Amino acid sequence: MNEAAPIISDRDDFLKQLVAIPSLSGEEQEVARLLVRTMQSAGFCASVDEAGNAVGVREEPGPPGTPTRELILLGHMDTVPGAIPVRMEDGMLFGRGAVDAKGPLAAFVMAAAQATIPPGTRVVVIGAVEEESSSSRGARHIAGQYKPDACIIGEPGGWDGITIGYKGRLLLAYVLSRDMGHSAGQQSGVAEAAIAWWNGLAGFIQQYNAPREKLFDQLIPAIRELRLTSDGLRDTIRLEAGIRLPPDYDPEHLLGLARDFAGDATVSAHGHEPAWQSPRTSPLVTAFSAAIRARGAQPRVKRKTGTCDMNVVGPVWQCPIIAYGPGDSLLDHTPREHIILGDYHRSIGILVHVIERLFVDGKWSGTD
Repeated sequence: MNEAAPIISDRDDFLKQLVAIPSLSGEEQEVARLLVRTMQSAGFCASVDEAGNAVGVREEPGPPGTPTRELILLGHMDTVPGAIPVRMEDGMLFGRGAVDAKGPLAAFVMAAAQATIPPGTRVVVIGAVEEESSSSRGARHIAGQYKPDACIIGEPGGWDGITIGYKGRLLLAYVLSRDMGHSAGQQSGVAEAAIAWWNGLAGFIQQYNAPREKLFDQLIPAIRELRLTSDGLRDTIRLEAGIRLPPDYDPEHLLGLARDFAGDATVSAHGHEPAWQSPRTSPLVTAFSAAIRARGAQPRVKRKTGTCDMNVVGPVWQCPIIAYGPGDSLLDHTPREHIILGDYHRSIGILVHVIERLFVDGKWSGTD
């Protein structure tokens, strides 16, 4: 096997630098430059691609005539809004993005730099843009650029957690505009109409969920936006609903129902992502389970009710794929977002184990 690339000198400082750079969706350029510089200094071939993703590659050629196995470590650089003062305190790093998902992304870079790459293996680390927006522009770009043998998505699930599936999503936009009337008049206002529409949709969802005990198998509705405007002659209301979808649920059926409830309002759909999940027998689940057990812990295999870039690339690549990364996902998007540095360190060790043992002699390796 080849020698490992030079190890980045201070893993905590690297993570702190990433978190300290604001990087809302569409504003990831400075973080991308830091990632590229860091990966280049650690021996990667690294650059920013056409979509703005930071991409770093390490490869160890195999014997002539043998195929190269490709492992993609796909994280994301962007965060949701909300400035949290960046600080290290009692073994924790606070800051927006520390958990979701710069912690997992930093662990990817550190592990890929530290690992001894097996012959016949290419490891590609990608920091994607716009994962936190419905565009998922970075993941959509790379979906057509690569065809990996395996993919690890950088999302928080705990250093001993393995996420094998994410629910799907559909965004529904309800818009109603009417001539203004007196509040004491007989015609209901646009706000009341929008609320009635939402209640009708929620009632159907409640009936659908009743016989389904597991949250992953249910429809999960949420109001994402509610805005009422008026020009003095007409009132207009916009309600955007996000519906989390279970596997194999037909979004057209839900859109049809939503329109049936809408009366004279218009309802449109966008941001659809299908649910995606890998089997527990995936070679990646086996490899991560072995690595976690080797460190004295019991692996926790889970499915999540949110979405991530797995929903974008999974249906295209059709390869073994799981999500892994340090951090408590309950802290995602919250004012308390922070990561335990010890968990970040442990996750790097787990990832090194997986990178070094996933492919041996050009074949899947590792048994639980």
